[in-house]
Amino acid sequence: MANDRALVIIPTYNERENARNVVYSVLGSDARADVLIVDDNSPDGTGDIVAAIEKENPRVHLLRRAGKLGLGTAYRDGFRWALERDYEYVMEMDADFSHDPAHIPKFLDAAQKADFVIGSRYLDGNVTVVDWPIRRLLLSYFASVYARMVTGLHIWDMTAGFKCFHRKVLAAIDLNDVRSNGYAFQIEMNFRAHRKGFSWTEIPIVFTDRTHGTSKMHGGIVREAVLMVWRLRFWALTGRL
Repeated sequence: MANDRALVIIPTYNERENARNVVYSVLGSDARADVLIVDDNSPDGTGDIVAAIEKENPRVHLLRRAGKLGLGTAYRDGFRWALERDYEYVMEMDADFSHDPAHIPKFLDAAQKADFVIGSRYLDGNVTVVDWPIRRLLLSYFASVYARMVTGLHIWDMTAGFKCFHRKVLAAIDLNDVRSNGYAFQIEMNFRAHRKGFSWTEIPIVFTDRTHGTSKMHGGIVREAVLMVWRLRFWALTGRL
């Protein structure tokens, strides 16, 4: 029987109010899924909450980091952790329930026909976002339009953070060479996987704004994304990807 084990990687920083519920929701969504929390030394004790669960449940794992090092590095460290172990599927997911763990089985089913799966908020132009301020929604939507135009990738939701990769995709990408650390990380991973010849599919998800904690979005993340798409195009044209 083929290996069908999945690891759901969830970066955290000050997610005390969500940590316990999101871990158990992921575990309950699909028996194939384990959880890896990558915690950036949260001052609110998020890591300690997860450590207590880890002691009781072999499907829960904690990777503690020294400080707030960013989303991209959290996923890269999580990917390396997964590749060192026997997981066929590696997923990305937020801790704040904006990504519904109930979608996880749909990702794993879709991954039977594609090398990586993107949970799209904008599939075929249909917006499935709940409770976001209109300014934030327009910024996100047109960021994907902009990234599609510059990179040439026909992905509706270029900055989506709810994703599933076959391990072969992550193994083929030099993670040390991935430069982005904010939401541009999602665009860069899509682009690098595409350049390696891997196939993708998008599935619709309903994205709901967080109810606990605070958003990690800031101006520097937006600027990074604006510049990164042009760097990716330049690197591709010059044979650096």
